[in-house]
Amino acid sequence: MATAAAAKSIKEMVFEWEGRDKNGKVVRGEVRAGGEAAVSASLRRQGILLTKLKKRRTSGGRSVSQKDIALFTRQLATMMKAGVPLLQSFDIVSRGATNPRLTRLLNDIRSDVETGTSLSAAFRKHPMHFDALYCNLVEAGEAGGILEALLDRLAMYQEKIMALKNKIKSALMYPISVIVVAFIVLAVIMIKVIPAFKDVFKSFGADLPAPTLAVITMSEFFVSYWHIMFGVVIGGGYMFMQSWKRSEKMQMAMDRLLLRIPVFGALINKSVLARWTRTLSTMFAAGVPLVEALDSVGGASGNAVYAEATQQIQRDVSTGSALTTAMQSTGVFPNMVLQMTAIGEEAGSLDHMLAKAAEFYEEEVDDMVKGLSSLMEPFIIVILGVMIGGIVIAMYLPIFKLGAVV
Repeated sequence: MATAAAAKSIKEMVFEWEGRDKNGKVVRGEVRAGGEAAVSASLRRQGILLTKLKKRRTSGGRSVSQKDIALFTRQLATMMKAGVPLLQSFDIVSRGATNPRLTRLLNDIRSDVETGTSLSAAFRKHPMHFDALYCNLVEAGEAGGILEALLDRLAMYQEKIMALKNKIKSALMYPISVIVVAFIVLAVIMIKVIPAFKDVFKSFGADLPAPTLAVITMSEFFVSYWHIMFGVVIGGGYMFMQSWKRSEKMQMAMDRLLLRIPVFGALINKSVLARWTRTLSTMFAAGVPLVEALDSVGGASGNAVYAEATQQIQRDVSTGSALTTAMQSTGVFPNMVLQMTAIGEEAGSLDHMLAKAAEFYEEEVDDMVKGLSSLMEPFIIVILGVMIGGIVIAMYLPIFKLGAVV
């Protein structure tokens, strides 16, 4: 236990240094290492004369997000295209990072590269942040001597995928947030407002209309079991999401269901096709063999149905089938994708045709999101108006009835 704790303490240590390079210019930076001797030796190998060194403990910080990785990739690609050496590029990017965890991650990778590990191998040590697609592209760039170009392509790929995901989230966030707010408002009305009306109605001494009695009955149920209802909704939602993440059967069933939902199913399907074609185009253009590229494509699509189809395609292609034939046998790809893939195979420009297909579906998603945003708002307003208005009318019916009698 003590040894593990000590190792963790050393691992958390970051050193800030200042020194002079071979030209006498003052340089500064920070590096994560096991001790001051390791820092001094590392800087000495870089030709830096150390003048100041201090250590500090980094704060926990937020977790490293996909956005952080995309920004790091873009910055690293820009630095290397400008001719900045790899290790110095890592120093510059890590110093500019606002997330302490990202800084530690980049310092770890930099330390591995500095000791002779290839960049792709250093990335593979952190699979939570750098998936197989990322590492394969970096490895292809190292092998072909075109790392700067591959990093730029990878950064562009990540930016397009993130933009696509943000569009889908924006389309789904509005109705979900309205439904949640409506449920909370309905619960407050049932628990707090309706009981006050019920006390007033008792003094009338008259029979209440059927709609009013129905609303009061629902209110009494809410008042008696609201804690159970909230517990079931929250607990059930949590258990559902956990089973969705961890159960392959659940993932397959839900992803298949999502593709069949009216309106939203078409949106999700087009976004999945855009990611699938974009990923395969990027991998193929980087020179990754088709069978190896398909390893990363299925997972990058974000849908279990397409991931399973990709595995089938990979098996068929590895036995000699054409890509178009293998895709057609799965039954999940639309005719346009199949036709563009066939043209790309015949013309020897598969990456270009797949990129065109990705651009088409990305534009389709953009147009659908804009259309849904304008259509969902009046639709949701009508539903909320009917629900809240129905409750208000039901509670005011006894007052109208009393006024008619008077």
